[in-house]
Amino acid sequence: MTEPKRLFDLIPYQLENLPNQNCISDKKENKWINYNAETVQSLIDQFSMGLLKLGIEAGDKIAIISQNRTEWNFVDLGILQTGCVDVPIYPNISVQEYEYIFNDAEVKYAFVANDDLYQKIFSIKQKVKSLIDIYSFDKLEGKKHWKEILELADESLRDRLNKIKENVKSDDLATIIYTSGTTGTQKGVMLSHKNILSNVNSIQQIMPINSTHRVLSFLPICHIFERTAVYYYMKIGASIYYAESIDKVGENLKEIKPNYFTTVPRLLEKIYDKIMEKGRALKWPKQAIFGWAVNLANHYNPQGKTNWFYDLRLWAARKIVFSKWLEALGGEVKGIISGAAALQPRLGRIFTAAGVNIVEGYGLTETSPVITCNRFEDYYIGTVGCTIPDVQIKLDSETGEILTKGPNVMIGYYNKPEETKKAINEDGWFRTGDIGVMVDNKYLKITDRVKEIFKLSGGKFVAPLPIENKMKESLFIRNIMVIGENEKFCAALVVPEFDFIKKWCEKKSVKEYLEKGVSCNKAIKERIWKEIQHYNKRFGHIEQIKKFELVEKDWTIDSGELTPTLKLKRRVIKKNYQDLIEKIYSEQLNTNHTN
Repeated sequence: MTEPKRLFDLIPYQLENLPNQNCISDKKENKWINYNAETVQSLIDQFSMGLLKLGIEAGDKIAIISQNRTEWNFVDLGILQTGCVDVPIYPNISVQEYEYIFNDAEVKYAFVANDDLYQKIFSIKQKVKSLIDIYSFDKLEGKKHWKEILELADESLRDRLNKIKENVKSDDLATIIYTSGTTGTQKGVMLSHKNILSNVNSIQQIMPINSTHRVLSFLPICHIFERTAVYYYMKIGASIYYAESIDKVGENLKEIKPNYFTTVPRLLEKIYDKIMEKGRALKWPKQAIFGWAVNLANHYNPQGKTNWFYDLRLWAARKIVFSKWLEALGGEVKGIISGAAALQPRLGRIFTAAGVNIVEGYGLTETSPVITCNRFEDYYIGTVGCTIPDVQIKLDSETGEILTKGPNVMIGYYNKPEETKKAINEDGWFRTGDIGVMVDNKYLKITDRVKEIFKLSGGKFVAPLPIENKMKESLFIRNIMVIGENEKFCAALVVPEFDFIKKWCEKKSVKEYLEKGVSCNKAIKERIWKEIQHYNKRFGHIEQIKKFELVEKDWTIDSGELTPTLKLKRRVIKKNYQDLIEKIYSEQLNTNHTN
């Protein structure tokens, strides 16, 4: 078979070239269920023929709302084979957002994971004129199950299905993915089969994963980062395992012993924090050895270029200390790909030094998604690497904004031609909205978002992202948002690392932590202020945080303050904490303290 031209060509391609007894797997009732490529294709075909029997027509929009599971793939590729367009949606957004997306895309059918999601979509059914029916992946009493579509399949429809598949072109619209809306209304990104497959092919040229490897998938498959990764795994014949949930990733890592997986920085931060917590609990001399190993890793060269004496000590540290880190990841991890948000250089340095090879990439939904990526054999920690094959980048000469061009760039925004024109110029260059610089004239480094840079009242511009990333290196700070637009100085809202602070309070005998909360405790505020002052030294006077306020609860996806990829929804946070912001700027500035 020739190279896949449409996304639904991937499984036939694997079946012909790399037959695998374990194509995709998930865990049901405490047992891993494996599907080989032949079974996967059979289920996809049945689903396609069932949809045809149902009366769908090419171009119809069908939504998928589910956590990662094998049914997601059967439905996704089954939809695409019929010339329909799928609309993957996050399972944890608000009912209002579902209503907007369903109406904007004119969704006809929805496939949801469970009863909770069923109830949410059912609650908007009367408000979405296009919506005909809802099906569930879980068996729910009195509700339609997705296998009812399989039961509709009629082999007499096989020839019709084959003709429809033949008529689907690589440039045809495959999916509409709605962006997470950090700055306003969500936009539907239109991606063709060619857009995504071009990314799959480019990744294949630079990544060492092959048909002998196991991969664990736990990032939301509805996000283009994980979705393209899964398509890539399918093409090369790697064995895909879907984690049961984010909470069970640690357990699943030990069960599956994956060789590779993709992740987002926040999950790596959590793993690192747990490791450090265990290290601090060790008794001497083990604690001293642990500290020596971490300090050694902290000085790892960003390009892995070290001298023989350093390498000798690192070999010893890997044997004595870091081997246990590998065991926590299953024991057979060869590499991790991080994306969707900026990875703290410190984490990249420490994990890579420990023998857990982490490479960071960069892209957007609009670019299917990868634009640049570090290679396992050619990387620069703190950057997002070089451009992938067939993709170009350049920096705007005035603003430093990153522009990109290639077969991975979207068709446009659904129902938003004016927005599309703003994003893609006549020469095909897409404006990413990110600002960057080149390191060694080769590696791209992201410095901030165009829309997130703000101007102080004195006329100076401030880029908040580098400040926030540096501050989050503190063990006391879980999250932070730098503010100061049209104000005299920079300030911040800080989400403390509650678990660590609680233990710190117990160790220091700090009272009233549980009774009154962190924001009321003078000792806690003084300690966090000390942390901020430490990291302030890395920045110019204008960029330094002069005041801050603590918030009493975490920012989460469910609270609406983080996007599904864990980016700050700045507009929402500003609105939710307007009283604290007013408090910060209404009080007289005292640069020696927080208040």
